[in-house]
Amino acid sequence: MASTTAADETTTPRTGRQEAPRRELLPGVTRRSALLVVGVLLLQLGFVLSYVGAFHAPTPREIPVAVVAPAGAPAGTAQQVARQLDALDGDPLDARVAADESAARAQLADREVDGVLLLGTGTQDTLLVAGAEGGAVSSALTSLFTQVDAAQQRTLVPEDAIPAASGDARGLSAFYLAVGWVVGGYLVAAIIGVSNGSVPRTRARTAVRLGALAVYALVSGIGGAVLTGPVLGVFSGHFWALAGFGALVVFAVGAITMALQVWTGLIGIGLAILLFVVLGNPSAGGAYPAPLLPPFWAAIGPWLPPGAATGAVRGIVYFAGAGAGWAVLVLAVYGVVGLAATLAGAGRRGAVPATA
Repeated sequence: MASTTAADETTTPRTGRQEAPRRELLPGVTRRSALLVVGVLLLQLGFVLSYVGAFHAPTPREIPVAVVAPAGAPAGTAQQVARQLDALDGDPLDARVAADESAARAQLADREVDGVLLLGTGTQDTLLVAGAEGGAVSSALTSLFTQVDAAQQRTLVPEDAIPAASGDARGLSAFYLAVGWVVGGYLVAAIIGVSNGSVPRTRARTAVRLGALAVYALVSGIGGAVLTGPVLGVFSGHFWALAGFGALVVFAVGAITMALQVWTGLIGIGLAILLFVVLGNPSAGGAYPAPLLPPFWAAIGPWLPPGAATGAVRGIVYFAGAGAGWAVLVLAVYGVVGLAATLAGAGRRGAVPATA
């Protein structure tokens, strides 16, 4: 009978069972470690592709705007201008007609449009924008309408009708707050899985992990609201709305990350990074909101936690909650799916023994 050395097989300390010999591609390099390195490389290249692909050439695409004709203008004036705007090369605008300035401002406040063109009786027009929605869109609209008016020998006066707070440069704080919550969610879930084994042995132990995640999420949500409110003075008011929403973000992301680990092991951490960082961050509407992103990133952004959370924070703070309901629904689905999948995978065969 052939002898077996310690290098050929190992004994698990908790069960006393012997594991199969590890196959080494090179001395000290196992097949598993090589595959993990390849996975990291693919994530790294995916990170570069996603961020550079999303941000290298921001271009206005069908930005919704409302057109308002001045009092006493001939019938059809606003419709004619809207058609001209829709006909611009590259389809940068999606123009529609508003009955009057009050209705147009309401559409801007409800986030139905990103800009309002108030046609003047003379040669001067006014452009209303919402800087709180992100400075990039406001700048793009101002630049575009300035060119259009200049071609018609008219002048444009931009007005920030819904500005970001003085401490919220270019409206980016909502994005950074959302990203902080998302990072906290998947990191704490990853740490729990790495420390105690990807798959809990029983549903009771799984419930303990999910309970710990819920407590962490609550503390994290309150912490984010404290930092952006009383500590830094970025956002004024809305403390409990932000705290509660932040807790939902962290729990939803953490629960999905736990589920991925339960069903795929260590690979689940990489899948979480792919979902939330590689795909989620550039499509979230931070530096460049959806109307300036390529179609793929613009389409996936609202469905991923970073994008849903960024839009909701802006909605809570600046737009009386407009758009936040959709984000809450999206994140609630992530949370429920993650919770159910984590409980369903508890104690399944092949699980790594866990202490919690």
